[in-house]
Amino acid sequence: MKRICILVVILCVCFVSAAWAQQPAAKGQNNWNEFHRTNMARWNPYEHVLNVNNVGSLQVKWSYTGGNGSAAVANGVVYVGDYPNGTVDALNASTGTLLWSYQTGGGIVSSPAVADGVVYIGSRDDNVYALNASTGALLWTYTTGRGYVDSSPAVVNGIVYVGSDDRNLYALNASTGALLWSYATGGHIQSSPAVKGGVVYVGSDDRYLYALNASTGTLLWRHDVGPQSNGYLAPSPAVANGVVYVGSQNDKVYALKAKTGKKLWIYATGGGVVSSPAVANGVVYITSADNNVYALNANTGALLWNYNISAGSPQFSSPAVANGVVYVGSEGGLYAYALNASTGALLWSQAGLGGNQSPAVANGVVYFCGDDGEVYALGLKKGRK
Repeated sequence: MKRICILVVILCVCFVSAAWAQQPAAKGQNNWNEFHRTNMARWNPYEHVLNVNNVGSLQVKWSYTGGNGSAAVANGVVYVGDYPNGTVDALNASTGTLLWSYQTGGGIVSSPAVADGVVYIGSRDDNVYALNASTGALLWTYTTGRGYVDSSPAVVNGIVYVGSDDRNLYALNASTGALLWSYATGGHIQSSPAVKGGVVYVGSDDRYLYALNASTGTLLWRHDVGPQSNGYLAPSPAVANGVVYVGSQNDKVYALKAKTGKKLWIYATGGGVVSSPAVANGVVYITSADNNVYALNANTGALLWNYNISAGSPQFSSPAVANGVVYVGSEGGLYAYALNASTGALLWSQAGLGGNQSPAVANGVVYFCGDDGEVYALGLKKGRK
């Protein structure tokens, strides 16, 4: 009898565990709330709608004229910046209907970050903006030192981290915009900072990746990742499992120990790397100017697979990973692609959208902000699973 009771308890625990595993993500977990996403790895582990079996049926649900960069998705709203018009737009994630628009004083290359009901974004009028996420009302601005703010902000523990063309990385109070600290690098910063474990990592076109204390701005270490030849397009790092991954225009991908900056491995691609890596399930995904998407073992740097995009270069599109699928854009024909994350096999592609911008994935929808100035939301046909 005792054995039977024990068996019943074990079975109950197994059933409860299975049921728990199948529960949908808690409210807000499935958001893609900033360029790197909150895990700083461009990976959404809570996406369970799109998968390798159904992503081939992706179709455009809606499009909206006026967006570029990478979208942020939070609580049913899509936030995008518009480069030529300098607006920040909030769209209904289900319909694409414009909810509000805020006019800044310059073009926007920066991608939004959304945290605690506030949207943060940089502008080419040298300012960082904080807007009410529900209404678009201006909460505060911070003016940098005569420099474009193309860097996409990261928001962690009530602090906004953002770089500027004036060569500084800034840490701002997220509630007030007050300057907490700034750190001067030797070059322009378009790189989007990644923050993890009390450290902020950012690239500069002075060829260094910097690691700074997130509370004080004190330099912890810096590592030479090669010359950045095309202006100030220093790549943005990703952080996962105690390792910082970053590409370089010297045709390499670096893996560095997050605490010390010690080199763990280097992988040589066939072209310059401007995109930010995505890291998921022990694999690093990166695009390169040689028209390839690479999948590398996160521990060793060994090549797992590569996919050649013959239609054009994906070098500026940072991959997004969700539920076994890698999403990436390409400038040739403004293509968008979905690849099997395990094998690199092509699962879906479509011309006329995407471009070199970096996708976001949330709640069964993939968002591409195309080089053509359109925002595209792609999902499955109704009733398809």
